[in-house]
Amino acid sequence: MNVAELVGTALGRLGVGHVFTVVGSGNFEVTNALAAAGVPVTTARHEGGAATMADAFSRMSDLPAVLTTHQGCGLTNAATGIGEAAKSRTPMIVLTADVANGSVTSNFKIDQDALARSLGAVAERVHSAGTALADVVRAYRTAVNERRTVVISLPLDVQAAAAPALPDDLSVLADTPIRPSAAAVEELAAAIRAASRPVFVAGRGARGAGPELVALAEASGALLATSAVANGLFQGQPFALGISGGFSSPRTAELISSADLVVGWGCALNMWTMRHGNLIGPDATVVQVDVEGRALGANRPIDLGVVGDSALTAVDVLAALEASPREGAGYRSAPLEGSVRWNDEETPDVSTATAIDPRELSKELDRLLPAERIVSIDSGNFMGYPSAYLAVPDERGFCFTQAFQSIGLGLATAIGAALAQPSRLPVLGTGDGGFLMAIAELETAVRIGLPLVVVVYNDAAYGAEVHHFGEGTDLSTVTFPETDIASIARGYGAAALTVRSPADLAGVTDWLASSPTAPLVIDAKIASDGGSWWLHEAFKGH
Repeated sequence: MNVAELVGTALGRLGVGHVFTVVGSGNFEVTNALAAAGVPVTTARHEGGAATMADAFSRMSDLPAVLTTHQGCGLTNAATGIGEAAKSRTPMIVLTADVANGSVTSNFKIDQDALARSLGAVAERVHSAGTALADVVRAYRTAVNERRTVVISLPLDVQAAAAPALPDDLSVLADTPIRPSAAAVEELAAAIRAASRPVFVAGRGARGAGPELVALAEASGALLATSAVANGLFQGQPFALGISGGFSSPRTAELISSADLVVGWGCALNMWTMRHGNLIGPDATVVQVDVEGRALGANRPIDLGVVGDSALTAVDVLAALEASPREGAGYRSAPLEGSVRWNDEETPDVSTATAIDPRELSKELDRLLPAERIVSIDSGNFMGYPSAYLAVPDERGFCFTQAFQSIGLGLATAIGAALAQPSRLPVLGTGDGGFLMAIAELETAVRIGLPLVVVVYNDAAYGAEVHHFGEGTDLSTVTFPETDIASIARGYGAAALTVRSPADLAGVTDWLASSPTAPLVIDAKIASDGGSWWLHEAFKGH
């Protein structure tokens, strides 16, 4: 066994869920070793796609994914996907080859550690045959326990070195979740007792804490909302408001902004989730619960910060409330009046003879597609429509790779998410710009037999820029001739529809009934919405 084989075998035994890769000479052996250890491997068409697939898989699975790349250019090709994962605190491992130690003339030579750190990832490396196992275990612990994206550089000379035998036991102890202090628990319980209209907003850090937060909300009289990345966490709860922030329906925004207590659970309470602070009333008490002390108050002033795991904090606060109950029903004095879903809002239909209103398109797709779905979102003016109109069954049904705000990540996101949740119908909402930017990965979806619904909100433009800069400016650099995306998709081996009206969606039902083993690309020619509601909110931060 050489070091490359040791690294792949060790990670396979430690527990990783999937490998995504574009294989070159530098990562060939370590990728094969992972496969030999029983880890499924998906080969992408571009390292950027492989990186985002790994990110999405890790978000939607209980096990971290691995990305492997060639040295130098393989890593730089993956940089945007790695940056997105790092900014999102995705527990993910990047195994990248590196030039041999001491090499100064290789064209592949870059400062890989510096690149990783600049993206927000943790830079690690395998230093020698003697330290290889310790190096891998350390990196794995960092990724899983600290929820970090870790880039491990594997120098070619170290990879080729003879490796010692692996021990039988490679178990890695998980860090103990952080329990809040008794004083902090009592302060939060007191704030809840004093509140008449409490609202809980759960973020990425609260995924997995749904039952505990629901129980506490019932005892607190609190309404429940999520940030976009935790969408679905409270699906089916009678007092759930959906997404807080730019995607909020008018009724949701009204209820959150009227709260006298807002508690963020593993939630940054940033400008996107709180609409630049407009969803927090001037007299509201603001509390933030997070496992990292430095996250408390990082995005806005807060009245109380609690360092603790969301689930454990909710359990302890509930115990405090049961010992000394609050009075009144809080924000739950009566059932919610009016729908909190955009689907039920009356909006003008801006459809034309040749283009469909994106709201009408999204409503009809929500009705046609199975409820057991996993929705992934690319970035662009369109993105609020699939995010707000397509319901998801739970927090594992929505994958939102938007921390870096890069367009073009959606298709790879949908593939990675689908492989993490194979029992659900994968659905992608993307714009024509982002889809065409990443279209090489449509071949990947076809090759692996993925029954993926790709909804292209096609306005023949980079719509966000069109609506941001508006009339009176030269928009020729952000508008394009109409592209027949359906024909291009068929060339890749996918099924395809061109949609200009709701009647054109009839083919979706036929495709669903055919037990499909290839994607369906819906080239939806959408009418101009004049700039979506969420875009007006988003560009306030630019």
